[in-house]
Amino acid sequence: MAKVAYRRRQEKGERHPQRIKIRKDDMVKVIAGRDKGKTGRVLDVDRLSGKVTVEGVMIVKRHTRPNPSRQIKGGIADKPMPVAVSNVMVLNSHGEPTRIGYKLESVAGGKPQRVRIARKGGETLDKG
Repeated sequence: MAKVAYRRRQEKGERHPQRIKIRKDDMVKVIAGRDKGKTGRVLDVDRLSGKVTVEGVMIVKRHTRPNPSRQIKGGIADKPMPVAVSNVMVLNSHGEPTRIGYKLESVAGGKPQRVRIARKGGETLDKG
């Protein structure tokens, strides 16, 4: 039985999580797609599918049936859908889109910490 599952996984192609430099609560700008030019805050990052959900971007209408046992009212609701990570760019503090780099920053008495930096301007993007 295990051989069958293994063979099926090999045919299908196992998905591995992608390395995504964008994190939750980053401000991003959409650079491609139907919402090109819009900016928003990242609500969720899905590393398996390589997508991010951005506030106010890719809003779709969802029709929901009322369910009194779960306190669901029903009707038409707006819901943000994920966008491919290649279609968004992080904004620096000046509000301009930039790529992300990494820099080792030394911490007093500890091992150096890897910090995200903006390629445009060189400022640190990590809060803290």
